[in-house]
Amino acid sequence: MSIDLESFKAMKHELEERRQAGKARRTVIVGMGTCGIAAGAQQVWAALRQELNNRGLPIALKKTGCIGICEREVLVDVVDEEGRWTYGDVTADKVPAIIESHLVNNRRVDEWLLGKVDSPECPYPDMGFYRKQVRRVLVRCGFIDPESIDDYLAWGGYSALVKVLESMTPEQVIEEIERSGLRGRGGAGFPTGLKWRLTRQAPGEIKYVVCNADEGDPGAFMDRSILEGDPHAVLEGMMIAGWAIGAQEGYIYVRAEYPLAIKRLRIAIQQARDYGLLGENVLGTGRRFELKIKEGAGAFVCGEETALLASIEGSRGMPRPRPPFPAQKGLWGRPTNINNVETYANVPAILLHGADWFASLGTERSKGTKVFALTGKVAHTGLVEVPMGMTLREIIFDVGGGIKGGKQFKGVQIGGPSGGCLPADKLDLPIDYDSLTAAGAMMGSGGLVVLDEETCMVDLARFFLNFTQSESCGKCTPCREGTKRMLETLERICEGEGDPDVLERLASLAQTVKDTSLCGLGQTAPNPVLTTIRYFREEYEAHLGEKRCPAKVCRALLEFRILRDACRGCGACKKVCPVEAITGERKEPHEINAALCTRCGACVEACPFDAIVR
Repeated sequence: MSIDLESFKAMKHELEERRQAGKARRTVIVGMGTCGIAAGAQQVWAALRQELNNRGLPIALKKTGCIGICEREVLVDVVDEEGRWTYGDVTADKVPAIIESHLVNNRRVDEWLLGKVDSPECPYPDMGFYRKQVRRVLVRCGFIDPESIDDYLAWGGYSALVKVLESMTPEQVIEEIERSGLRGRGGAGFPTGLKWRLTRQAPGEIKYVVCNADEGDPGAFMDRSILEGDPHAVLEGMMIAGWAIGAQEGYIYVRAEYPLAIKRLRIAIQQARDYGLLGENVLGTGRRFELKIKEGAGAFVCGEETALLASIEGSRGMPRPRPPFPAQKGLWGRPTNINNVETYANVPAILLHGADWFASLGTERSKGTKVFALTGKVAHTGLVEVPMGMTLREIIFDVGGGIKGGKQFKGVQIGGPSGGCLPADKLDLPIDYDSLTAAGAMMGSGGLVVLDEETCMVDLARFFLNFTQSESCGKCTPCREGTKRMLETLERICEGEGDPDVLERLASLAQTVKDTSLCGLGQTAPNPVLTTIRYFREEYEAHLGEKRCPAKVCRALLEFRILRDACRGCGACKKVCPVEAITGERKEPHEINAALCTRCGACVEACPFDAIVR
């Protein structure tokens, strides 16, 4: 169904009017992002469909993406004449009661009710998790059917592209992006408008637009959720970028471990092609633009732009020296613009509402909002979008609800394995590119892992070094050898081995790797080491000088013992000990043979009297 620009505008207008007119239509909506599906959304969907069919109820059943509060999935929304109501933690066995009570008898099931949806910008204003959020990138996630282009159009989708094609030159588009202050949301925060301008000015008739959707940070799921919940927003941003820089072809590089995101991207691309948004004659303008998907094999290094380009070209994903930069010589030697998912998803709203609207949020040098995957030892986990400049304290305690289980906050790892660990005295640090860099961390793509008192910072640095060392492509010596030596040193420290001077040698090695590595992986891999030494040095010293792990995590430094006054001689610990290191008679205090004990901790979990300490 290829149509011209005027016909497309008319169809869009009709869909928007139809949505407004049908707002009160009774509908049941199921959250079916990866988080929802993992929690049982497919079973809930099947139960809803069967129950509605059995009762003969003329009620629409619709799917949507993740709305952010992943910990309460499966989420089911019921739209009635009074509004849209959300039920959380829904299971298939709850479906008949929800249908019977809410849709048949007009009585909401309050005990399962999460809240009433207020607006896409702030769905649940009475909930602390959402009160300080400002949803701009995520504004349609959890509201539209991600597999329906008509739904996207009805919610204002592709309006920015129409505006660009009708009334803006490529230069005007780039100027608007530059004025907005948008910076890349995938790493170091390079100004997006400047990158577009450099690509446009680069000589050559053939140019490319590339979307980096190779989200490899442990615990990060921002890009995945956007692709699953609002894929057309990313396509629209790429189409606008293609128009601005003079590209006729684009690639979305997405890791194969994101099957649902890939499925919905394929659907969205085909729908866009069917509607004339992609192809040889975009909306009758005579302009050609095509998009293709390249599935990555999961190499973390392919998040680095030159390694990503090598992978698209069919070569092994390894970085190459810069300059020349991709804007000058990128994919197949042609000028190439690379941005990540969230960056492109910001573009349509900027062009539609204007640079001043976008820049009204944020700080002087970090404009707009940022999406974070909030995980770890925090009370409420999920996907959050907050204005740039909000403090870590606000995100962790106001949005995230503080530390799980009433434990003490210890630190936060921000920016993924290439980011840094920040302590409690940095809680009032504003989240912006420059503040984080000055503190030794980085924005990265937006992973934010909260740590409590039971986290060993030496072990945490070892964990991230183990990840980056195994993901190093091995091309350059500083990264290949340096990360391995750092990891070996951290492993020895976790076992209490090494002299006090080892910290200075470790910090010196980390700085050398940071200064001399070829690409961003090696240049940022030392960040967890450097920041934990900088902010949590006393923990390293306890491991080395006192042969003690303050967080009681490093097994080699633990000594399990039974408190004689608390032990009742029940024998529960003896039953679970895999090496028979526990002795004692029934109803008599037991003992642990330290020479045999493997420090597995099974006895601690089994003891009903909390008589075993470490």
